[in-house]
Amino acid sequence: MKYFSLCILSLSFFSNQLLSQTIDHWETVVFADDIWKYRVGDSEPPSDWFQSNFDDSNWSEGQGGIGYSDGDDNTTIQNTISLYMRMDFDIVDISQLELALFHADYDDGFIAYLNGVEIARANMNGDFPAFDAITPVDREAQMYDGGLPVPFTLSKDKINQHLQNGNNTLAIQVHNRGLFSSDLSSLFFFSVGVNQTVMNYSPTPTWFTSPFVSSDLPIIKINTFGEPIPDDPKIVAHMGIIDNGPGNRNYIFSDSLNDYNGQIAIETRGASSSNFPKKNYGFETQDSQGENNNVKLLGMPKENDWILHGPFSDKSLIRNVLAFHLGNLTDRWAPRTRYCELFINDEYVGIYILMEKIKRDDDRVDIAKLDSDDNAGDSLTGGYILQVDRFELGNGWNSPFNPNHFFVYQYPNSDDLTTTQENYIRNHLTDFEEVLAGGNFDDPIIGYPNWIDVGSFIDHMLVVELSRDVDAYRLSSFLFKDKDSKGGLLNAGPLWDFNLGFGNADYCDGWETSGWNFDDPNCGNDQPFWWDRLQEDTMFNNQVQCRWDELRAGPWHTDSIMQFIDDQAVILEEAQDRNFDRWPVLGNYLWPNAFVGDTYEEEITYLKDWTTGRLIWMDENMIGNCNPVAITNLEKNISLTVQPNPFSETTNFVFEKSNSNQNGIIKIYDSLGNEIRIFNFANQNKLDWDGKNENGKEIPAGIYFYTFSNKKNIIQSGKIIKM
Repeated sequence: MKYFSLCILSLSFFSNQLLSQTIDHWETVVFADDIWKYRVGDSEPPSDWFQSNFDDSNWSEGQGGIGYSDGDDNTTIQNTISLYMRMDFDIVDISQLELALFHADYDDGFIAYLNGVEIARANMNGDFPAFDAITPVDREAQMYDGGLPVPFTLSKDKINQHLQNGNNTLAIQVHNRGLFSSDLSSLFFFSVGVNQTVMNYSPTPTWFTSPFVSSDLPIIKINTFGEPIPDDPKIVAHMGIIDNGPGNRNYIFSDSLNDYNGQIAIETRGASSSNFPKKNYGFETQDSQGENNNVKLLGMPKENDWILHGPFSDKSLIRNVLAFHLGNLTDRWAPRTRYCELFINDEYVGIYILMEKIKRDDDRVDIAKLDSDDNAGDSLTGGYILQVDRFELGNGWNSPFNPNHFFVYQYPNSDDLTTTQENYIRNHLTDFEEVLAGGNFDDPIIGYPNWIDVGSFIDHMLVVELSRDVDAYRLSSFLFKDKDSKGGLLNAGPLWDFNLGFGNADYCDGWETSGWNFDDPNCGNDQPFWWDRLQEDTMFNNQVQCRWDELRAGPWHTDSIMQFIDDQAVILEEAQDRNFDRWPVLGNYLWPNAFVGDTYEEEITYLKDWTTGRLIWMDENMIGNCNPVAITNLEKNISLTVQPNPFSETTNFVFEKSNSNQNGIIKIYDSLGNEIRIFNFANQNKLDWDGKNENGKEIPAGIYFYTFSNKKNIIQSGKIIKM
């Protein structure tokens, strides 16, 4: 099932024609089902087998594809680790050619040579692999199951370098995962973009589409020099980024690498997502000596650790971006993001999201640097970043209160932590869990408020609950702690991994707009008990309600969220069509989606409808009452009003009767119960507030609260709205 849109197809077609005026049409020179010379790899072939002048007259001859078991084979061979193929073809006039495309559908890996020069490879290691070299991983062919071959582009410069008028030779070595692998496939095509109306070759296959030559998104090009990208360790590669700025197109073959042009070290990443054909990558920017190189990428602050996230299970392509956007609107750091289109070794691999990796840094998780000699006193107490996730041998510990969740050392990692530091942060987390499990867990002095930044836990919880992300709390859930001298409280966050949120998952009730994640019976047993326990405190619930009211009245208003989703869809409307050409929705790759639309527009509509329904349910079922402090011994004969309310610059606290001069204290709190301003009433009936905190800084718009108290009791409280 391929996503499509008539208006988007028209735009993409117009753009390609406008920007590729020198290409009149495309023709195919070599087809997979042509007659090929081939040799089964039962021994090493002659060293010059891939050269154009090699004598292949004693090789076997057969119609491609050549292989076994997938039903895409016109010539059947027996189980083998490798297969060598050759095809001679004629080019009439290379000056008529602007671009060329080599298409490959293969199982499990290959290297292709044009006139003795390598032009494409996938899933193969080494410069000239031996005949019995196996591929690093399995790779399934696609065309027999309705998929498309993988395109590799040859620019006009490469055409001029590697092609010649008259006879040319395409030579390909195909390798298997092992001798007893269940299948081997080898289907290859070579097509050319012609700048004249003349027809010298053959019409292209029905599945063929013209390659795009420019994008309205930044373009990232990675060259691994033929090496497949492993899970670990990182390999050295080259990366270039083309970004001509907002409103300008980025030309794949002609523009300079103007945002980044240098060395990286790259690896694949992900747990369940590693099973998807569209991979996620982590990389470091490096100098030529392999040392960390802090650089800005696509306008984001300087760093050397980055993520290329390839949304695959998320057919809207934007769920992570949406979640991080909601997090940033709470004034807490969440990874910055930029959409791009990615090429690896000239293969188009779709829409990716370049994002910041969670890391200790002034512009990321801004906590103290912890060195190996910080083993005593205040320096030992921070900073640390931990992750609640899957078990990793030697890199963390299981909670003594719930063996189903595991604390992973993120910063410093287990290799850099000293034993003293490991013991400190482990004991600190265990002590916190003991307090939370204890009978006085909600005591304001010795209970959880003395251990955690309550506001960060509330903000984190609200994003998780709004998204109903099925992995949240129990997987990819982060915590950080700074030095005691800098607060020292545990913070929830930063946010991470929301591909299965916003109604996308078909398990753990992820499709339901009703119900709470923190007590979901299907997945709740895997979650830290903290979130259920915190709901047992009325004060915490009331603060949650206040924060929800504040966010919903401002940055999380339904209209604002819907507009953001619409804006992202507009940004992606051209590129999404190319992405789903590359990654059509096929077979088992539907898992784990609760909904899969027939078009991209249906995906966006579903995301908006689900999110709207979730907002409505949370509005109607929020867990507390918006009252930041308990009011006792209320004296009805005293009435304090706030005028004007809402206010933008200045408001007044006024007792209704002019002769009601009062003595007492007014305290102003934000929606999380943090005290931001104190005033003393001294025989007066009116007091002005300029909307600033104790430090004289203008407070942001939002919901605030006040209390008026005498020496013994809180007499009155109320709500103030700052516009």
